[in-house]
Amino acid sequence: MTTVLIADDQPMQRFGFRMLLESQDDMTVVGEAGNGLEALELVQRHQPDVVLMDIRMPLLDGIEATRRLVRTGARTRVLIVTTFDLDRYAYDGLRAGASGFLIKDALPEEMLSGVRAVAGGDAVVAPSLTRRLLDAYVQHLPTAPGGPATVDARTASLTEREREILTVIGQGWSNTEIAERLHLAESTVKTHVSRILAKTGSRDRVQAVILAYDTHLVTPQ
Repeated sequence: MTTVLIADDQPMQRFGFRMLLESQDDMTVVGEAGNGLEALELVQRHQPDVVLMDIRMPLLDGIEATRRLVRTGARTRVLIVTTFDLDRYAYDGLRAGASGFLIKDALPEEMLSGVRAVAGGDAVVAPSLTRRLLDAYVQHLPTAPGGPATVDARTASLTEREREILTVIGQGWSNTEIAERLHLAESTVKTHVSRILAKTGSRDRVQAVILAYDTHLVTPQ
């Protein structure tokens, strides 16, 4: 059973999410919050698998709430819900540690599959969409001080093969594409990806893509 907390300042939005989630046999809503502070309190109390986190909320917005939640080391994962797929706040939410984002007018099946993906440790945002998001807001990334990328402490322990795979993850390649193009078994690719996430402290594939941009392994086209 996947437990979900809904954090949104609009009661009707929370009601709609609850109705959708509780129509599923494998999901249950453990609480609702109308602001970020309340969301953090309820996460501590209920330890849900997933928080559906709105961005614009009173007292504490969803981005800062996500940042604080991630810093606690809680197992709860955050799924940002926003109005626009290229909203800069969604980008900031991903950088704060969210495991992905969905648009509020997403189809019901997309919302449900997104919750299940995040609960299972995957990223909701498709690699190609993540890359489009990052490309659109690449001005927020630190500028490399001229010349080639330098080794970042977060990637220093990666092997050459792992660094190569992190680079192509940032370029939007799926595991199947990596396996085919680098002539590896897909199970081997999955092992490499798991090691990359563990070594770099990335919570999921979305965070790995952001890291690839942050460390200038990938630059926008």
